[in-house]
Amino acid sequence: MPKITFLPMNSVFDVPAGETVLDIAIQNDVPLQHACGGFCACTTCHLKVISGAENLSEKEDEELDRIDYADGVAENSRLGCQAKVLGDVVVEIVNLDL
Repeated sequence: MPKITFLPMNSVFDVPAGETVLDIAIQNDVPLQHACGGFCACTTCHLKVISGAENLSEKEDEELDRIDYADGVAENSRLGCQAKVLGDVVVEIVNLDL
C-alpha cells in the first residue's frame, strides 16, 4: 500500500493506489483547499511534489492547461485533484489554510 506524506505538517498515511491526493487529504482532514470541489476548474489544490513524482499519475492536458494559472508554479507542481497516488510520494501544500 502506498504512503503519502503531506508537508509542512509531516502527516503520513497509507493509502489505496489510485486515489487522488485531494481525496486522500479530505478523508484525513488535511487542509488542502479545493474551491471547485476537485473538478480541475481552479488551482487552490496546487501542491509541489518533493519526492516520488514518478509514483503519481501522468499530467493530462486539462491539468497542464489549468496549472499555468497557479501562483508559484514550478516544474514539480501538481493539482491535488488530478494527481493519483500510485506509490510512495511526499507533497508540500502550497495554499495552506490552517
